[in-house]
Amino acid sequence: MSQTTSHSPLPREVADAYVDELIALDPVTGTYLGVKESSSKLPDFSPAGQEALAELGRRTLARLDEAERRPGADSGIERRCGKLLRERLTAELAVHDADEGLRAVSNLSSPAHSVRTVFTLTPAETEEDWAAIAERLRAVAAALEGYRASLTLGLERKLYAGPRPTATFIEQLSEWADTGSGRGWFEDFASAGPDALRAELDEAAGQATAAVAALRDWMRDVYAPTIEGAPNTVGRERYARWSRYYNGTDLDLDEAYAYGWSEYHRILGEMKTEAEKILPGAATPWVALARLDEQGTHIEGVDEVQRWLQGLMDEAIETLDGTHFDLAERVRRVESRIAPPGSAAAPYYTPPSEDFSRPGCTWLPTMGQTRFPVYDLVSTWYHEGVPGHHLQLAQWTHVREDLSRYQASVGMVSANVEGWALYAERLMDELGFLTDAERRLGYLDAQMMRAARVIVDIGMHLELEIPADSPFHPGERWTPELAQEFFAAHSSRPADFVESELTRYLSIPGQAIGYKLGERAWLLGRENAKKRHGDAFDPKAWHMAALSQGSLGLDDLVDELSNL
Repeated sequence: MSQTTSHSPLPREVADAYVDELIALDPVTGTYLGVKESSSKLPDFSPAGQEALAELGRRTLARLDEAERRPGADSGIERRCGKLLRERLTAELAVHDADEGLRAVSNLSSPAHSVRTVFTLTPAETEEDWAAIAERLRAVAAALEGYRASLTLGLERKLYAGPRPTATFIEQLSEWADTGSGRGWFEDFASAGPDALRAELDEAAGQATAAVAALRDWMRDVYAPTIEGAPNTVGRERYARWSRYYNGTDLDLDEAYAYGWSEYHRILGEMKTEAEKILPGAATPWVALARLDEQGTHIEGVDEVQRWLQGLMDEAIETLDGTHFDLAERVRRVESRIAPPGSAAAPYYTPPSEDFSRPGCTWLPTMGQTRFPVYDLVSTWYHEGVPGHHLQLAQWTHVREDLSRYQASVGMVSANVEGWALYAERLMDELGFLTDAERRLGYLDAQMMRAARVIVDIGMHLELEIPADSPFHPGERWTPELAQEFFAAHSSRPADFVESELTRYLSIPGQAIGYKLGERAWLLGRENAKKRHGDAFDPKAWHMAALSQGSLGLDDLVDELSNL
């Protein structure tokens, strides 16, 4: 418990004490929050380390039981925090108790990915910063060895990751071990350090690269042969558990699957209308999009696209601030960056540190490209940057002292955040920012991708039947192969992106559906608030109140949004 708490705590104090203890066990979380003391350390990913996190969760739930009996615990702000903390920890413990951490292999989200990504967020401005980085580099071997110990225990218990995510992960480790320059990613990263620490950094980075190569060799020579023939999909029971974890609610998965199809048909109709403006008579909207790939507006060059995306976000801030949002000065700062080589194909966002010394950042994986079609970028950066992830997560950080540290950071529910970001894309369409058919068709293509995610993620993991009114293999049951074919036929993305996406869905079940289902929750909450207020409804005030309430699971999001 936090040393500053001398009385029996209320739920927000329990939640913030949990964050303090979590940072001690998980320095990666500490770095995301901007805790300088975390910069030299990495977590223990071994079975013992996983159990220590679970025990912290159990202790915190016991403290929360007591805190919720205290006078004042039923106030709105305490109640919301307590509900979030209980729901999150319960969902996390369900995943832990099912030993999911013993088969955590992915192309996007695994302990190894955390180890690499955290270096891109670690302070690297002073010689003292780089000394801490050298120490963190020396910790890579132990962190990856702990991860391997967990996977080894998973093999002993016959808890296998999917062969497809495993094969992709091995390819990523190979790229991290040798970026093509004869040295590994960690050595490339350390090369920016000061000359005074050159020998120390080079030695530590070499050790980290050797650890990556050792993990790659073990995954290739031991893990992959052992799991050969294991299913890539997870089945209804495991899927329901992961769905709860990512969405903060026990979904009716069959209803969600049907909703995905209804959105598919709606969006397809709108896409055909826009495609006709670009290429009259096009057989499908994706034929029109293929024309845009060849002849549409493009940005040439990696540096140029980085600057262009920065300008797009700056323009959105200048236009939206004061008219549709009220933004604090520190929330107005966001940076566009290029993702490091070896990343998954999807763009992503990292939030600011708690003191805003590190800004929120959007990241574009180039996948070796140097030519970028605008239609594919505009609504994506409204999603990743402004008014999407950045405005929500930076605003949480801005108001965290009015909420709790937990609600503003580690208590994040994926479907809330991704739902807001998809809602933000739609909002920009409603506000008239998608000024031509290119941009609007690109937006609809992105919307279709999120509807397709609901269909294929639920469909292939639960092996559901494709509806009779589907234009694609009606009456058949989903497989990963059919899912990839469907996704490719209903997306403008290149083949390597489609393959990366399907591997992502196979290795992170239940996460991809939160975009569309979260957007539905945000839209329903707004509609209910409009009905409640009538002509007095103020969209700007509602948006700022909605963005300032911290994270909520979908169980609670609609109710809270409706009452704003």
